[in-house]
Amino acid sequence: MRHLKHRHQLGVKREHREALMASLSAALFTHGRIQTTLTKAKALRPFAEKIITYAKKAAQSEDKAVKVHYRRLAIAKVRDVAAVKKLFDERATEFLGRNGGYTRIYKIGTRIGDAAEMGLIELIAASDEGYKKSAKKAKPAKKPAKKTAAKAKASEETPAEPAAAPAEAAPAEA
Repeated sequence: MRHLKHRHQLGVKREHREALMASLSAALFTHGRIQTTLTKAKALRPFAEKIITYAKKAAQSEDKAVKVHYRRLAIAKVRDVAAVKKLFDERATEFLGRNGGYTRIYKIGTRIGDAAEMGLIELIAASDEGYKKSAKKAKPAKKPAKKTAAKAKASEETPAEPAAAPAEAAPAEA
């Protein structure tokens, strides 16, 4: 069954899409960040993160055959030996302390000419904690309905008067 297979087709055939992902990921691993359309960046994210996971598994392994196996899997998908070499030899240790989420995408507006949404995708270092989440502000209380407002006003005035009278009397006695 081909259920849930409709994601990130990018309007091209499978072979074209694989070549596009290989080219974009090679550029990402070589330069650390690239600018592309937002749709291509969103399609590149899972592809690149799987390759980075191969690099992490190779770096964590002691067996030389396993390291070569993961490197060959990455070369088969990325198709650029220099980019894979840079990822496996230099950048894999950066990701050892991070469990997923190796890339970040920024929206940078629209492209002049065809108004395509542009995005910047970059690799994240393991030491990067991301954005600090701000404390959520308390929502203001909703205004009561007209009928409830009249009842609430009447109930506030009634108990407040007897309570206020003894308080005024206490300072007078002293």
